[in-house]
Amino acid sequence: MTVTRELLAYYEQDREHVRLREGRGRLEFWRTQDVLRRALPPTPARVLDVGGGTGVHAEWLSADGYDVELLDPVPLHVERAAELAGVTARLGDARQLPAPDASVDVVLLLGPLYHLAERADRVRALTEARRVVRPGGLVAAATINRHAAVLDTVRTGHYLDERERRAAHASVADGIMLSPGHGFTAYFHDPDEVPGEFADAGFPEVERYGLEGAFWLYGDVDDWLDDPERRALLLDAQRSMESVPSLLGVSGHMITLARR
Repeated sequence: MTVTRELLAYYEQDREHVRLREGRGRLEFWRTQDVLRRALPPTPARVLDVGGGTGVHAEWLSADGYDVELLDPVPLHVERAAELAGVTARLGDARQLPAPDASVDVVLLLGPLYHLAERADRVRALTEARRVVRPGGLVAAATINRHAAVLDTVRTGHYLDERERRAAHASVADGIMLSPGHGFTAYFHDPDEVPGEFADAGFPEVERYGLEGAFWLYGDVDDWLDDPERRALLLDAQRSMESVPSLLGVSGHMITLARR
């Protein structure tokens, strides 16, 4: 992705460090962890965490016994991730991975695809992932769903703001989201367009998982996440419907898995 001044300004506020560690963002975190732990190869396998931010996933992957290298285009993210035990971190671009062919067991793209507004760049990132992963290796990519902005602005009350409302509906029309509050462009996928991008990168077969279901929109979801017993039930409920095609787009995020 192009690291614009606006993008750096947003991420240098350190929002990414807490986004998945606090509040309802934890639902996305725990569901991502849940899906990946069922798909990952046994340890010790080599994981390339591309666009891994401050290492929210690299941290637990390393603790689980994986050999983790994190790449991110934001210097602050790399600095924070490098402090994690067992994690190597350096600057990098998803479209040009600094890794040899067939050199890793897993490639994670849990952020880059929604920062690449052009389809050609997204396919290039997926093609690079396929190049560096070993035969039989796993590629996992996260996307933001097309109607997420409309759903979220209604939930938060920002839909009452005309600029926010216009931006949310514009993202439904063409996938391009330019939030007045962020200042940079993001891309929101229709769930059914993701397999085509994977196919163009050399992955004819994929598995899709809705991460949060409708539960991220519930007013009391934090209470469920705070209580370990209720959280386990909530995660189990979403697991039971995670790949139902008609429900994929209700989630704020989707994760797609493919193997070389």
